[in-house]
Amino acid sequence: MRAEAETRKPARPGQSAAERFGVIARPPLEWNAEVERETAHLYERVRHHIPEFEWPVYAPYVAAINRLKAERGAVILAHNYQTPEIFHCVADIVGDSLQLAKEAGKVDADIIVQCGVHFMAETSKLLNPEKTVLIPDMKAGCSLSESITGADVRLLRERYPGVPVVTYVNTSAEVKAETDICCTSSNAVQVVESFGVDTVLCIPDEYLAQNVAAQTDVKILTWKGHCEVHERFTAEELQAYKDADPEIEIIAHPECPTDVVEMADYAGSTAGMINYVRDQRPPKVLLVTECSMASNIQSEVPEVEFVKPCNLCPHMKRITLPKILDSLCEMKEEVTVDPAIAARARRAVERMVNLKQ
Repeated sequence: MRAEAETRKPARPGQSAAERFGVIARPPLEWNAEVERETAHLYERVRHHIPEFEWPVYAPYVAAINRLKAERGAVILAHNYQTPEIFHCVADIVGDSLQLAKEAGKVDADIIVQCGVHFMAETSKLLNPEKTVLIPDMKAGCSLSESITGADVRLLRERYPGVPVVTYVNTSAEVKAETDICCTSSNAVQVVESFGVDTVLCIPDEYLAQNVAAQTDVKILTWKGHCEVHERFTAEELQAYKDADPEIEIIAHPECPTDVVEMADYAGSTAGMINYVRDQRPPKVLLVTECSMASNIQSEVPEVEFVKPCNLCPHMKRITLPKILDSLCEMKEEVTVDPAIAARARRAVERMVNLKQ
């Protein structure tokens, strides 16, 4: 079944991933005794989220993907917001966007399948330029990333000459290329203060910037970009949960509005939120973020009760098992970055990665 790519020649300019690695026919997708045996241990990870009668629909895809990624020598990266059947059953590495990109550079794999949104796949490509990066759906975008362009950043530099530009990793490579350094939600304060100046542009997430401003004396200039998932949460909504159950612990992402973060018992990145639940084991918790993350953590800490104010990311949900299988079979959709943009964008990301803790 393997395409004639056992002894691949070096890639030629303009050659597609399908041409480099070959196309493989989609395997049969049948629920049978072999598939049941092959996936039984994986179903144990998701049994609290997927009813037993539904598993025969998922299992043939799970088995086929896991066989094919081994045949391709591929690694699957899944963001914390992916659905449980992807997160627990086919992913090799899970985490937040930067964590995934950094880990991808450590694995011995020619092919990376990014189960997340487009800017994450671009970041993986920036940090792993020699590897082939695929995203199962090229339309998996991000409202925050799409709120700003490289031209916008250039205009900001004209308006605020000499002011350092800190850009959230949740942006396109084009935007990263126009910035001084990138940041994540967990290290934004450290990055902002690393310049030793009194004013910094922190773009594009307005709420992240406001939450950073509350923790530093540096004056923060920002942009009106928002995550469509996190901006929907309100302080009134959280207060209603608190009134109904004063024992509930609220854990919020810094992309939420400032009054929401102020109500939280803890605020941090997706990785920080997960570590808080693992370490503290609160009896009852409300995660103020994309709701698939609660399902994914719950499998690890079944004693914790999760209250889910379920805000879904429509872009993350474009990634499905059938699309992952098609991506591996047909080697699509390949993510590329213009080399001139990539060199500058990579520099901004690497400055952040190399910043001393």
